[in-house]
Amino acid sequence: MGGRQSGTGRGEVQPVARNERTSRSEAPHSPNVLREYALLADGQRAALVGPDGNIVWLCAPRWADPPLFSNLLGGRGSYLVTPTNRRFVWGGQYQPESLIWINRWVTTDGIIETREALAFPGDDQRVVLLRQVHALDQDAAVRVQLDPRADFGREPIRQVRQDGGLWCAQTGNLYLRHSSGQPLGTGAGGLLCGELRVPAGGRADLVLEISTRPLDDEPPQPPELWRITEKSWQRVLHPLSRGTAGRDAVFAYTVLRGLTRPGGGMVAAVTAGLPERALGGRNYDYRYAWIRDQAFAGQAAALIGRHELLDDAVAFLTDRVLAEGDRLAPAYTIDGGPVPPEQELTFLPGYPGAKARTGNWVGGQFQLDAYGEVLLVLATAASHGRLEATSWQALTLAAQVIEERWQQADSGIWELPARQWTHSKLTCVAGLRAAARIAPGGLAGRWVALADTIVADTAAHALHPSGRWQRAYDDPRVDSALLLPGIRGALPEGDPRTEATRRAVLAELQQDGYLYRFRPDRRPLGDAEGAFLLCGFAAALAEWQAGDAVAANRWFERNRAGCGPPGLFTEEFDVAQRQLRGNLPQAFVHALMLETAVRLGHAAPCTAD
Repeated sequence: MGGRQSGTGRGEVQPVARNERTSRSEAPHSPNVLREYALLADGQRAALVGPDGNIVWLCAPRWADPPLFSNLLGGRGSYLVTPTNRRFVWGGQYQPESLIWINRWVTTDGIIETREALAFPGDDQRVVLLRQVHALDQDAAVRVQLDPRADFGREPIRQVRQDGGLWCAQTGNLYLRHSSGQPLGTGAGGLLCGELRVPAGGRADLVLEISTRPLDDEPPQPPELWRITEKSWQRVLHPLSRGTAGRDAVFAYTVLRGLTRPGGGMVAAVTAGLPERALGGRNYDYRYAWIRDQAFAGQAAALIGRHELLDDAVAFLTDRVLAEGDRLAPAYTIDGGPVPPEQELTFLPGYPGAKARTGNWVGGQFQLDAYGEVLLVLATAASHGRLEATSWQALTLAAQVIEERWQQADSGIWELPARQWTHSKLTCVAGLRAAARIAPGGLAGRWVALADTIVADTAAHALHPSGRWQRAYDDPRVDSALLLPGIRGALPEGDPRTEATRRAVLAELQQDGYLYRFRPDRRPLGDAEGAFLLCGFAAALAEWQAGDAVAANRWFERNRAGCGPPGLFTEEFDVAQRQLRGNLPQAFVHALMLETAVRLGHAAPCTAD
């Protein structure tokens, strides 16, 4: 592909007339549907770029810091590189085995591509955003507009200085430097804007640096930045074994790697405040590390032999369990701190259909199943010979907490009011059985006995008269989450309760090949919320475990189609409108998609690690 090579041509920049600059900077920008956004990530933060070449979301310097570009939620900050000829057809793809995105515009004047990336691996205090314009077949012209506004667009640009192709400024507590090779103009409020002309076959590089410290060093050279970024992604991803849908499976792992800080900590999503249902009041901030998501990612990584991501998950979970014990929260900031309380940002209009919101009230919940998930991933690490002494301490502590607290009500996987949730109990059973398989005799016997006790109590209170598991001790409905403990080995393969649950869930909660969590009320499926893609991949795993490979692949193929052109999944999928709903991208969906792809690639079902 043409975009893979270093710059071969020199772009020319033409300043935009002042009255035109002002009108463009003040014009409102309507967001795109979520399926059209591509992800750039470097393990420390992420950006979303739209089909018009506008970067509408970037938190700096790290994941949960206030965004510098917040146009996604109606803030002022954005960074646009787009054809001056507005009559174009958009397309794009990721450079193979990387998070380097290639925007492609076919205009009436020719074909233009931009290569987009966050320099990888990322520095936790310095963002480097790379953009390279390539005129494939004709001379090309693109419009450039950089309007960085820290703190959700509230901080002005100040201390603007220009020296040829270098533009330096500050906003909030961030220092900025933009290099373009040729000078661009400045518009109202200090924004950087101009027109960049690239000769046919040539390339022009744009580099934006964002730092918490003054940028006094020499500007980095774009060819070297691109070389390091490409080589770093290649080292991370090669060799990567492929299962079913190999290209998509590799990409799912790539997304997980991009969302994970080196050394541990993976955000659940990169955005905040995007609605799961229009005007439904369900718009959350997922820029934090969930215990459950981390465990899902670690287990999926282990299946493909990616020990780096498994080790990161183990390190993060070990630290949190040893530090918190029986007070383990469902989620933390990426560096292990408490999640801030929920706050509505009344000064922003928000993404259409929801109010802008940050923070998350989940930090005060008790979720029993999180301890079971910890046991599952730590036991997986042990089976691969990757469990160190401190992680073994975390494993035994998690089992101890289950022993002490398994009879208490908890908020469960869906983070609902505390009840005796069946999924939570049985996930702990699966974790205890997995831990027992790698434990010395005395502990193994104790944990197996505890697992049997929990199963007996759950069967006495949560076994529906039809023979299936029900949602909770006091709720007879079905729930798609009940597929997961069977997949994880809570009960012997072929257990009639698992089989009855699988049949009931798939019969009552599916629509057009997608699966919903549960029926919250009497409304038809799809009226209250979208289908949950996590549940669809769980359905594929459940069918595969039951020996029906055809049904398993049908579920898998249907649900992996629930994404946009860049291949990113959100938590929910609107089946009727075929639209993504919720925050983007959702890590645990990519994790279960990856696991499903690998397991379906095996000749026969295999039990959980």
